[in-house]
Amino acid sequence: MTNFDDFANKWELDPHLFADTVRAHPFRLNLYFEGLIRSAGDPIWRQVVPDEREVSDRSGIEDPLSEESLSPVPNLVHRYPNRVLWLVNDQCAIHCRFCTRKRRWYSGPSRALEQDLGPALAYIRENPGVQDVLLSGGDPLLLPLSRLREILEKLREIRHVQIIRIGTRVPGALPRLITPELAGLLGRFHPVYINIHFNHPAELTAEAETACALLANSGIPLGSQTVLLRGINDSEQILGALFHRLLSMRVRPYYLMQMDLTAGTAHFRTPVATGLRILSLLRNRISGLAMPHFVVDLPGGHGKVALTPSLVREIGAGRMMVENYLGKLCPYPLLSGEEKDLPALMSLYGKQL
Repeated sequence: MTNFDDFANKWELDPHLFADTVRAHPFRLNLYFEGLIRSAGDPIWRQVVPDEREVSDRSGIEDPLSEESLSPVPNLVHRYPNRVLWLVNDQCAIHCRFCTRKRRWYSGPSRALEQDLGPALAYIRENPGVQDVLLSGGDPLLLPLSRLREILEKLREIRHVQIIRIGTRVPGALPRLITPELAGLLGRFHPVYINIHFNHPAELTAEAETACALLANSGIPLGSQTVLLRGINDSEQILGALFHRLLSMRVRPYYLMQMDLTAGTAHFRTPVATGLRILSLLRNRISGLAMPHFVVDLPGGHGKVALTPSLVREIGAGRMMVENYLGKLCPYPLLSGEEKDLPALMSLYGKQL
């Protein structure tokens, strides 16, 4: 479903109030995920229904992770020395309104099959330090099986590529697409790892559990990544339930992600202190296996950093200074007044600032 007017009529909304937002950032939803909405404004609704703040509030950065500047060839991002991110599809099962790559959204049919795989494969082949390839997009699991097979076969022809990872939201957003045929295909190319985007316990339906089981039964280790979202999942009760249930579904919680600084998404952003507080409350209350890393993806392409006290060097003047994987100190902006809360939380983890 890409016609917002149809959705608006169904839910008795005035589509004219959303016109500017939808024009700038197209709407995409499917009937399955829409069926998880219980009422207007609930946690599922807020993830997918346009909000005028997406265009009225232009704080933030169009490409917060500097993916375009770190792209040596089209659709390939090389940020870390031994791994690359390959954007193999241009469409998703739904449009998450907080998406880091919403700058790449467009209306109309997919153009993914027009993408020339040659430049990305040549780059990977010519750089023997690349041992790990993360397929993303868009969503790789929306590709035709023949296209996905072609990509996986060509990667497995490159001897120094040891690990293939896939980032997807399909098992929770359109689980019927996870078929025995797809799971069997992926299982031919081990080691393959899949990280699944889940944000709320309402997404953990029987259909999603079946989809995850098909993948796990093919020998694929499953992890999850969850974005910390204001008013959607920013409480220990919600995240505790989510992480525990995921673990029971053989999906290990891997990342709890601080919202990226994407333009027009500030209304989703929580204080950094919120994530630290939630995880401190969950520690020893749920299994250690269910405790994810709380990470921030530093603006400017400086990489992911786990928000552990040892890596937070300084807090003040409206930002914190964080040490990245290269040992570089990188500023990360804080919300108004947040610098007053963070030092006390850091002290819970044994660090004084």
